[in-house]
Amino acid sequence: MDKLKTIEIAPYNTNWPLQYEYEAQKIKKALKKTLVNIHHVGSTSVPELDAKPIIDIIAEVRTLNFEHNALLNLGYDYRGSFNIPLKKTFTARKPDVRINLHIVEQDNPEIELNLLFRDYLRKNKTAKDEYESLKYQLIKKETSHQKNNTFFRGYTLGKYELIQKILKKTGFKKLRFVFCSHYAEWEAAKSYRHKYFFQPNNIDDPYTWTFNHKDHKHFILYKGSTILGYAHIQLWPNYSAALRIIVIDKTMRRQGLGTEFMFLIEKWLKRQGYKSIHSESPPSALNFYKSLGYTPMPFNDPDHYEGSPQDITMGKIFKTSPLKTE
Repeated sequence: MDKLKTIEIAPYNTNWPLQYEYEAQKIKKALKKTLVNIHHVGSTSVPELDAKPIIDIIAEVRTLNFEHNALLNLGYDYRGSFNIPLKKTFTARKPDVRINLHIVEQDNPEIELNLLFRDYLRKNKTAKDEYESLKYQLIKKETSHQKNNTFFRGYTLGKYELIQKILKKTGFKKLRFVFCSHYAEWEAAKSYRHKYFFQPNNIDDPYTWTFNHKDHKHFILYKGSTILGYAHIQLWPNYSAALRIIVIDKTMRRQGLGTEFMFLIEKWLKRQGYKSIHSESPPSALNFYKSLGYTPMPFNDPDHYEGSPQDITMGKIFKTSPLKTE
């Protein structure tokens, strides 16, 4: 069994803000007019907070459709989006500095989330100390697992509850969607599937295997720190996609959240180069799909799964030219 890399926590270093400023100037020149703003975020941006010695930077851009060459020439490697769909991540591992560069379009809620979290820790010593203490607790667990030659994936995941608690205190309330990655998100996905789709039919969920399949994407919708929606997308050949499930918590419906969720999912699909999305709509949801521009269209499921005979097959051809960016 392979061991995970040891996580290093270092005492706060007054050089971290200087390293940020130096790298930020180079990033500004590389991104030129596409750049809107740039921010130092993460633990190294909080004075007197012990942290992994990696400088986290968020760059706001006008569009994610930009050439990578200028950043690659600076020694950055493109790493994809990780668990945030509408993001590009680059890393640089140089002898004198390590950088994680997160690039999102302006107005992306991830910007406000990170800035509010950073500023809250800067102003609240109790929260900062609690966050720092938790890091060392998680490192201790990580070291124990290393000695026992067992996997420990809890450093990032283990900070989730405290981060959500702090975000709630900041007043962050924007909508954001992510790929399922944390235990709480997977539990929410299972709960939504069971409660709204399989329990009413008195059957167990037969498709939990899709949680570990590359062609199936599972999304969670947050409002602030609260999970209130879930969606399951299957990626078909020839850049078509199927909407298998979308659901908003019953207590939060009729507020336009489903429409906003679909907008974000479609935006992500288009950025991956997908040309169309297809769905089997129950009669009760038909007006919802029509309002989004879906029209009657053959489903043509390549896996030949049989839907309900009452469902109406709908689809939508994306009007914009696909630009694959991942």
